[in-house]
Amino acid sequence: MRRGGAGACGGRTDARTRTERTSPLMDDKRTHRPRLRWIAGCAALLAVALTGGSVALGGARDGTGVSAAAAPGAAISPALLRGGDLDGSVKALQAGLRAQPRDFTGWATLGLAYVEQARTTADPSRYPEAAQALRRSLALRPGNDAALAGRAALAAARHDFAGALADADRALTRNPYSERALCSRIDALVELGRYDEAARAADTADARRPGVPVFTRYAYVRELRGDVATARRVLEQALAAATAPGDVAYVATQLGQLAWNQGDHAGALRHYARALAADDGYLPALEGRARAQAALGDRAAAIRGLEQVVARAPLPGPLVALGELYEDRGDRARARAQYALVDAWTALARANGVDADLDTALAAADHGDRAAALRAARAEWARRRTVHTEDALAWALHVNGRDAEALPHARQALTTGYRNAVFLYHLGMIERATGHRAEGDAHLRAALRLNSGFSPLGARAARAEVTR
Repeated sequence: MRRGGAGACGGRTDARTRTERTSPLMDDKRTHRPRLRWIAGCAALLAVALTGGSVALGGARDGTGVSAAAAPGAAISPALLRGGDLDGSVKALQAGLRAQPRDFTGWATLGLAYVEQARTTADPSRYPEAAQALRRSLALRPGNDAALAGRAALAAARHDFAGALADADRALTRNPYSERALCSRIDALVELGRYDEAARAADTADARRPGVPVFTRYAYVRELRGDVATARRVLEQALAAATAPGDVAYVATQLGQLAWNQGDHAGALRHYARALAADDGYLPALEGRARAQAALGDRAAAIRGLEQVVARAPLPGPLVALGELYEDRGDRARARAQYALVDAWTALARANGVDADLDTALAAADHGDRAAALRAARAEWARRRTVHTEDALAWALHVNGRDAEALPHARQALTTGYRNAVFLYHLGMIERATGHRAEGDAHLRAALRLNSGFSPLGARAARAEVTR
């Protein structure tokens, strides 16, 4: 999923409160809007919805000699799960489990912490450790919802979205209010291209566990359907109610990405500034700020920002973005070095159980082995039918000279109403290649109108085509 994320807030809600609550965002009787009443205090990165107690990261022993971390109702500290605290939290969990190796909730929490560690550091080698910790939890307490929800999150992180959906459903059978499972279920349905079901899942999650993770997913489902106004309104109200720094950084970054997609680069910069004021090391905001700076013409600042990002998290997206900025200024050697790192990351990801075909297809189509791009796109398309895999397959077919096959996929990628300049650019180029010049030029101009900074190289190519 391009946006969304993990997080949790508070404990369960009693049934009476759930049924009496009304939504402040309800516009009419036909359209459900997410509830924002309990947004304050929600963690924006990682939590486990536990039914019998939890392990507080970094918890110490109390005076009775019993671990205070294992006390029923103990809360996982959101602050300890962010940024530099995460490594220390993992060590604390490991120490606690050495003392209490049969603590099944502790193993589930450790598994999720490893998933989060892999996400924040772009190091997929943590995923096998996460799988082992979650297996240990399930061996100690078969079917416990915390471990099942953790397994769903791990499967989603590895891009096994069918597996994520199955595990999320199993967790929700045990605990219908598991926020982690509710959110993983939305993610899986979105990434499987089952958008109607994802919308219903977002409504269900909102009714059961309203909070930052659900609201951002709700907004993304709306954006995918072309309802940008609702997506923006939900995120703005979520941000207004957020108090924890992690929540502020997370939601402000989602607003920045939404603004970016609509070509509001100055607005995106304002949102990213808000995010970085809350957390000056938040990588998604640093990456987004660099992209907006590039679109506004400050290429030097953009390059510095992306260099900072890839030094900490060498993921395909920022690596390609940085490579294109190097290439745009004529530094092809540095550009090639960035593109080569994508291949290195892909190999590492696959070695640790991550399906990296979509990343491979997108990067290789423009900056690598085109035949490999098509193989990867076909493999991903066989697994899941989303707007993103449809677009990736169309573009991979195009760069391999198979434009007649590419055209229906490029057109289909836009049928949900999703407003994406890259999709419009790809469609326009494919239409021109198949002799539909007027339609192609119209879509290329639409891409530039929507987001003139969608890609330094792509935007330049689009302008060159429409001026011929």
